[in-house]
Amino acid sequence: MKVAVVGATGMVGNVMLKVLAERNFPITELLLVASKRSAGKVVTWGGQDHTVIDLETALEKQPDIAIFSAGGGTSKEWAPKFAAIGTTVVDNSSAWRMHEDKKLVVPEINANLLSSEDKIIANPNCSTIQMVLALAPLHKKYGIKRLVISTYQSVTGTGVAAVEQMNNERDGVKGEMVYPYPIDRNCLPHGGDFCENGYTTEEMKLVHETRKILGDDSIAITATVVRVPVIGGHSEAVNVEFNQDFDVSEVRSLLASSEGVTVQDNPDVNTYPMPLYAHDKDDVFVGRIRRDESVPFGLDMWVVSDNLRKGAATNAVQIAEYLVKHELVGAAV
Repeated sequence: MKVAVVGATGMVGNVMLKVLAERNFPITELLLVASKRSAGKVVTWGGQDHTVIDLETALEKQPDIAIFSAGGGTSKEWAPKFAAIGTTVVDNSSAWRMHEDKKLVVPEINANLLSSEDKIIANPNCSTIQMVLALAPLHKKYGIKRLVISTYQSVTGTGVAAVEQMNNERDGVKGEMVYPYPIDRNCLPHGGDFCENGYTTEEMKLVHETRKILGDDSIAITATVVRVPVIGGHSEAVNVEFNQDFDVSEVRSLLASSEGVTVQDNPDVNTYPMPLYAHDKDDVFVGRIRRDESVPFGLDMWVVSDNLRKGAATNAVQIAEYLVKHELVGAAV
């Protein structure tokens, strides 16, 4: 495969390159793509130096697969151009997720929906991916009526500049402020932009993307997104109300047998998921699994995952792996 990584010099792009190497993705030619100001930089990958190129040059080279992580504006402009020449685009931005004719894919859940005709495939939001991976087997078994979600999201979800802001604050250094307030020793109930309904764009992604991936618009969902001074990953307190009763031990068993999910749930020895230990891992970790005693069919659980890995880079690479395995992508036309 001739593979292009668009946004290769960014935080997620760097992780994508790492994941591609770790998983031995079948690459015959790697194109590292970034903005014109980054073009010409040299990046070492696979023991070889690669010169970063711009989008125009990458388009001329006609890659088989292009994995985009360069922002919604870039994806809206350039993904259709790559698709038009036969390249299959896996896009990590929010640009295409809610388009009716674009698939929104978490491979363990709905990769079977993909076909060779899908030339632009959307990678879900990081906080959505980890949550639906834990919810999918439970929804299949019991049916989800309502979700109440509170997230505790890593600064890495905002990008390099946010990590620098936090580190500057810890070191007592004045620098660029990505957030409207200090983030170190603080929590910001503010992810994305505020909408007319009082929710933020990050909160509404959880609502709309979850329904689309699970294929059920009837699920009632409300979310509160909080940014916290953490690097290792996103954490989520997920309250689920099912349509029917369940057994907690069966819930644990269903989750433990689900691909990509690791159950860490033993309060007797203080075992539960934490971003400190989810960092640099691909699994979604689930713990604090317990019945919500305030409603008849309620469940509480705590879901943690590295937002740069399964929440972004790994999920995108897994989509590409599925395409190759099932021969849904070939030489560009």
